[in-house]
Amino acid sequence: MTPTPAWLRDLAAAASTMDVPRILRPPASGGRRSAVLILFGDGPDLLFIQRSEGLRRHPGQPAFPGGAIDDGDDGPVGAALREAAEETGLDPAGVEVLGTMPELFIPHSGFRVVPVLAWWREPSAVGPVDTGEVAAVERIPIADLADPAHRVMLQNPSGRIGPMLIWGFTAGLVDRLLALAGWERPWNTNAVLDLPA
Repeated sequence: MTPTPAWLRDLAAAASTMDVPRILRPPASGGRRSAVLILFGDGPDLLFIQRSEGLRRHPGQPAFPGGAIDDGDDGPVGAALREAAEETGLDPAGVEVLGTMPELFIPHSGFRVVPVLAWWREPSAVGPVDTGEVAAVERIPIADLADPAHRVMLQNPSGRIGPMLIWGFTAGLVDRLLALAGWERPWNTNAVLDLPA
C-alpha cells in the first residue's frame, strides 16, 4: 500500500475550490448528472481510457473513466468508481478518494460532470473490459502530459480551440490540473492546428 503523497492532497484541496471557466459552468437546471475518476498513480501518472470508435457519444475520444450517475450509486464518487471498474477492471478497494472538483458542464452533450480525484494506493491490473465501449486503457506519466513538446492547440471544425494531446473536455481537465499542481511548463499556445474531421 502506497501512502497518499502530500502534493496530491494539496492538489485535491486546490482543485475542490477552483474557478470554473464560464463555458464549463452548469446551467441552473437540466443536463445529465455524471462523474469521472481522475486517478493518480505513483509514477506519478493518470489513468485514461480511449472510447471505442463505434460509440454514439464521443467515439474514439481519450477520457477519464466515468459515466452517468445511476440511482443506485452513492453520488458522484460511487458512480466514478463503479464506471471505472466496469470500463477498466480496476479494483475500487485499492483507490483512495481525496475529493471532488466543482461540477462542470459539457454543452454539446449536455452532461453535468463531477470530477472525482483519487490516489491509486494499491494498483490493480487494468484493461478494456468491454471493447464495444473502451478500446484501450493507459497510464500516462504526468511528465509526458506536461512536456511542452507534447502540447499543441487544436481547432475543431466548430471553431472552438482548446489545449490538446488528449483532446476535448478531458484535455481541459488535464490542463487545469497541471496548472493547479504547478506542473505546467511554458508551451506554444499560438500554434493552432486543425483537428482532422
